[in-house]
Amino acid sequence: MTKEFWQCIIYDVKRSRTNLRSHLTARGKSRFIIAKDKGVFCRAEKVLCTTFCFIIWRCLTISAKELIINDDIRVKEVRMLDENNGQLGIMSLNDAKTYAYDRGYDLVLIAPNAVPPVCRAMDYGKYRYEADKKEKEAKKKQQVVEVKEVQLSCRIDTHDFETKANRAIKFLQDGNKVRVCLRFRGREIAHQELGKEMLARFEEAVSEFGTVDKKPTLDGKQMTMFVSPVKAK
Repeated sequence: MTKEFWQCIIYDVKRSRTNLRSHLTARGKSRFIIAKDKGVFCRAEKVLCTTFCFIIWRCLTISAKELIINDDIRVKEVRMLDENNGQLGIMSLNDAKTYAYDRGYDLVLIAPNAVPPVCRAMDYGKYRYEADKKEKEAKKKQQVVEVKEVQLSCRIDTHDFETKANRAIKFLQDGNKVRVCLRFRGREIAHQELGKEMLARFEEAVSEFGTVDKKPTLDGKQMTMFVSPVKAK
């Protein structure tokens, strides 16, 4: 961001405030209207300030992802690298720019905190294109694992059990984990072996597509079991 950029932003804000003040003053001579307009002006001024702060934050957010190049570099001397990362030694900023420009490259500041800062001659447009391409490919390869939930009961009938099992199999095929919850109702908590048998039956039904991470655990009136998808060979 150059000095001219900030001057334009400050000029636009000042001009907007001046125009708004003139407009509100010309609306009426009544003290009541003027007092009301002052309130409107204060609110509008807050909006302008908020907008200005947002512009600054947005610009800083975007610039943080970019490297400093060419005329935006503000140092006296740099440690120069050529287009093949070869060492060229320490030289003045003007000499570094001349070297890069004569070969059709940009001068990019790659290590601003070094002493002296390190610059490299490169095609910055090509560098950004390849970096964005790698980032998109990494996002495509990244697999987000979600935890899906399936609820059972000790008295579930056969049809509902098969429906729950098929749903869990679909989740596992999509690469997601499944949290199987079996809730005890009333006096069923006294017969925990029925819940363990139901979960063992469920584990067997999905064994082709998932494996149990650990044995079922009891938490209050709920017994929980986690099933992870089988990794492809």
